[in-house]
Amino acid sequence: PGRILAPAAQKRLEALHNLDTLGAGFTLASHDLDIRGAGNLLGSEQSGHIREVGIELYQHMIEEAVAGARGTGTEEGKVTSQDWTPQITLGSPVLIPEDYIADLGLRLSLYRRIARLVDPAEIDAFAVELHDRFGPVPQEVENLFNIVAIKQYCRKAGVEKVDAGPKGAVLSFHNDTFANPSALVEFIATQAGTVKLRPDHKLVYRPDWSDPQVRLKGVQYLMRRISEVAAASPEEKEGAGE
Repeated sequence: PGRILAPAAQKRLEALHNLDTLGAGFTLASHDLDIRGAGNLLGSEQSGHIREVGIELYQHMIEEAVAGARGTGTEEGKVTSQDWTPQITLGSPVLIPEDYIADLGLRLSLYRRIARLVDPAEIDAFAVELHDRFGPVPQEVENLFNIVAIKQYCRKAGVEKVDAGPKGAVLSFHNDTFANPSALVEFIATQAGTVKLRPDHKLVYRPDWSDPQVRLKGVQYLMRRISEVAAASPEEKEGAGE
């Protein structure tokens, strides 16, 4: 008595009042998500544990915990060396817009499918599927597909983090190591001063990326090249030198 409910509390009470059917729990959770805001699932504007680790790694951690509880996890619950997720920051919108797919549950399921895409053929096939089901794919979703491709290159190259902006990019290697150091030195030498390796083991690339779309394509090209350098055999290195 004598207290005024906050607008969010009023909305929650209205949602509770209107939900009395089977499956109401999920619907209520969706309403609550809409009320407090979900943030950017693939960006930095997130809440709680998801904000700290990102949606993909958070899902993976949940899957590991469930598998461990069922007794089907990895030996002694240890995380393998491949269980890490590259972090990509480009300053471009990467999401499935509500005006493209309005249903929240469907968008979340599509995010999960996108997180499982591996090779370019799968990405292209999924883009075609979205076009067939929902119409022309908006630029934000195209950006999302490009991020998925970049993450695959990052895994191959052992790049744990990419921070890119208008003046270039900074790459951080997983465990501060690179699979082919000599080839990386040769690659840096061929870039006419635009690429350098800092004392803290971070690779710096300095092009003009003031256009966000040019930046996105530039990062994708750079990571493809770095992944090729990481995978180069001694014979390929000699051929490249010739």
